[in-house]
Amino acid sequence: MMEDQEFRNKVKRIYLGLALFFGILIMGSGGIMYKMINPSFLIFDKKEITETYVEAEDFDKIENGIHLGTGFKDDEGLQTVIVSCTPCHSAKLVTQNRANKEGWISIIRWMQETQNLWDLGNNEAIIVNYLAKNYAPEEKGRRDNLEDVEWYDLEN
Repeated sequence: MMEDQEFRNKVKRIYLGLALFFGILIMGSGGIMYKMINPSFLIFDKKEITETYVEAEDFDKIENGIHLGTGFKDDEGLQTVIVSCTPCHSAKLVTQNRANKEGWISIIRWMQETQNLWDLGNNEAIIVNYLAKNYAPEEKGRRDNLEDVEWYDLEN
């Protein structure tokens, strides 16, 4: 009789353990599902994120010589560069780089060899000329010298 009671207690403990395990599993699954539906759940430090978007009708607008939709400089070949470059990467990737004609050609060749860039055909010359003119290496390495400054001696 005693053995029968011990057996029942073991079964009850196993049953309670399994019930607890499956209860936690179900609650965790529900929490994960809720988090998938509402990603901002449990974000305690909510920061207001403000991003600037260009309206669709303003995408091709140019202000102060800059194309608003991409940030490219307005010049001959701009639309060809937009059509050829921005489908694969951000315009910022272009504007942050500087190169001469040979440098831009080598960048294009690298993209063709490693990134599956298509043959640009006749557009390549237009693109390279635009980039070499507007995103060439800058000659200045440091600021201009200060001029018209009244210098004074420091006292000890």
